[in-house]
Amino acid sequence: MDIDTPKATATPRVAVIGAGSWGSAIAWLLGSKGTAVTLWSRDQALVDYFNSEQQNPRYLSDIVFPANVQASADLQQSLSSADAAVLVTPSMALAEMAERLRDLVSPELPLIILSKGLDPSSLSYLDETLARAVGHPERIAVLSGPNHAEEVCKAIPAATVVASKNATCAQFFQELLATPTFRVYNSDDTIGVQLCGATKNVIAIACGLASGLGLGDNTQAMLMTRGLAEIARLVKAAGGQSITCMGLAGMGDLIATCTSTHSRNRSFGLELAGGGSLKSYQDRTHMVVEGALAAQTVSALAAKYQVELPICEQVRSIVWEDQPIDQAFHSLINRDFKPEFY
Repeated sequence: MDIDTPKATATPRVAVIGAGSWGSAIAWLLGSKGTAVTLWSRDQALVDYFNSEQQNPRYLSDIVFPANVQASADLQQSLSSADAAVLVTPSMALAEMAERLRDLVSPELPLIILSKGLDPSSLSYLDETLARAVGHPERIAVLSGPNHAEEVCKAIPAATVVASKNATCAQFFQELLATPTFRVYNSDDTIGVQLCGATKNVIAIACGLASGLGLGDNTQAMLMTRGLAEIARLVKAAGGQSITCMGLAGMGDLIATCTSTHSRNRSFGLELAGGGSLKSYQDRTHMVVEGALAAQTVSALAAKYQVELPICEQVRSIVWEDQPIDQAFHSLINRDFKPEFY
């Protein structure tokens, strides 16, 4: 299938599905380059406020959006005249959204997934879940990289990677999303890009936990480095490309997510170390902690491929089984000696 690029003389029209912080940042990014954007949200009150004030009252509330970015609570209307759609729903909601899109999108509409995680109901990659519902996997792409919304919407320089099984589709979204401050690379490794995006969030929780316990820079570096080794083992076993782990979706996003004050996964780990819970954190921030769910799905995928992910497994046991944090770190630091690379 050919992916047609909107004519140079026309203003591209893009539907951004999901008005959280990342969806809002991408809507601002596209709007800043003249793209006509419809930002979809199921929250009618948010939509009404946005269209009145050109601001999102819940996420990135200090950002004023260009006039060519409008919000809507009508999914069909948002997609009806779009040249492309950007999906930014939480990973756990992607399957439901994919079913809603089944009868709303044409076979030619390019789709890109910005969510980071796996489908928890099937352990499928998100592009596979979407393709099962809407067909035509060659018009689907995924995006991942060190892209904190709080910086992207302020035009602070960043880069990302778009992956698709179809090179034309990857190039389409590369050109659609690129700006002078947002550099976009392309790839054909959809498996590697998606696994990196999911697993690095789990490692970021571990780094937040370590920081919350008062552990030092050496510990943080150990967790990030050994975490990258876990990601690479899983990517290789799943049929992805190991080199992807050294790029923006792997090392780049791992560094940003494990160290930044903007990282919800790291800050969740900090709060958990102080006695908080997943529910209290999400209730307070109105944000989904993708790494918490990924700790379950990634561990299950590792079991399928018989791959050792000790950090991810300990994070899973802390978040979902109430294992004491100090006991989990003791288990990690006292594992049997082995070669660094195997």
